[in-house]
Amino acid sequence: MADAKVIPFGEEPRSRRRPGPASGGWSGGRTPSPLKPVPAQRDEDVLDGTPKGPGAAPEPGTDPHQAGSDAPAGGWERKLARGLNFLRRRITGDYEVDDFGYDRELTDHVLMSLLRPVYEKYFRVEVKGLENIPATGGALVVANHSGVLPLDALMLQVAVHDHHPAERHLRLLAADLVFMLPVINELARKAGHTLACAEDAQLLLERGEVVGVMPEGFKGLGKPFAERYKLQRFGRGGFVSTALRAGVPIVPCSIVGAEEIYPMVGNAKTVARLLGFPYFPVTPTFPLLGPLGAVPLPTKWTIQFGEPIPTDGHPPEAADDPMLMFNLTDQVRETIQHTLYKLLVQRRSVFF
Repeated sequence: MADAKVIPFGEEPRSRRRPGPASGGWSGGRTPSPLKPVPAQRDEDVLDGTPKGPGAAPEPGTDPHQAGSDAPAGGWERKLARGLNFLRRRITGDYEVDDFGYDRELTDHVLMSLLRPVYEKYFRVEVKGLENIPATGGALVVANHSGVLPLDALMLQVAVHDHHPAERHLRLLAADLVFMLPVINELARKAGHTLACAEDAQLLLERGEVVGVMPEGFKGLGKPFAERYKLQRFGRGGFVSTALRAGVPIVPCSIVGAEEIYPMVGNAKTVARLLGFPYFPVTPTFPLLGPLGAVPLPTKWTIQFGEPIPTDGHPPEAADDPMLMFNLTDQVRETIQHTLYKLLVQRRSVFF
């Protein structure tokens, strides 16, 4: 199997597929003539040798007003063609990843498709305030962390990916433990996540990406159920320093519902030390019920993005001002905590 092409950081990616019009910076091709624009054609449109696209005759049995969409007649053929094309590119290595290992095509067509039913049907996530994430340019989303397993980070990624008006992608900063686990390490890289360090975060922000961070870390993820929705320390404010250096806004984010998916009533510290984990949770169902106890409870989630806190008004040396960092860190933390309490008051039930 051929190796995927690695895109040098900051370089415009180029596709090795057949020449065609540019597509969102992810595949290159010829420039349409200024006198006669060339309509874009998808791989599946030319799979059977019949030209399709804008201006082409619709397929038999297809509503002309639904041309290009998955109409009832012929919809499965298009889906099959897309799937076969995807498999062909995987087998031949005709796909691209960036310097962090992010595979956008795999994320869009496979990983998001796997997470979407959990987001929509199981946790029934309601998202608010997505317009507070800017349509262009870098932004740092700062959220609370909870739930024993980092499912809140994944649901946050789906929320931005599927519902942001500008179709933005969230690049999460993860703990080093994530990149030490087999399989999880590779999937995290493919999904666009990277190590939670200032250097990687600043590179992504300067590139204009939306970066997500959960400053509570394992302290928030593994806190006892009795302390649910009480924010832990936000570290030393390193995320504020990174935002100040990049000159990007900080978007506070509050997540309600994740705290109850695994009610953590105990911590087997001896087992955690033996396994090299920061904690080993004991819940009403785990480890008593074995693997069945690892199934999360189907709680109802709400994710709310708050108003962005600008940082571009500060001079470059402000990133080294400890008092400013403390004040901004405290402002972000208090905003998230206040929003959590507000959402909890509005919530009718944990499960509905």
